Amino acid sequence: MSNASVHAFFIGRVLAESISNAVEKTLTNALSEVGKFDAEQREALRKFAAEVLERAATAEASAVSSTHGDHAAAGGSDDLQEMIDNLRAETAQLRAELQKYRNQ
Repeated sequence: MSNASVHAFFIGRVLAESISNAVEKTLTNALSEVGKFDAEQREALRKFAAEVLERAATAEASAVSSTHGDHAAAGGSDDLQEMIDNLRAETAQLRAELQKYRNQ
């Protein structure tokens, strides 16, 4: 083999290794960025879900406390079924009063 052929072989081999390393580095960086983006989006979604649940719990707590306040003022117990029955009774009373008003 001639000296030029050996030289060209090694240049080609080193060039192929360099290109392979560059492609590997580029692909690794791209996948890293995709992974980072995915992690950021998951974290943002987790924070959003936590905020929504927190706000829902706050709204629920305020609604329950105001309902219990009204219910306690009426002298009822904390039993849910009793509260539902009381609300149904109040609704029936209001309907009866409304019917009387309409008939006048």
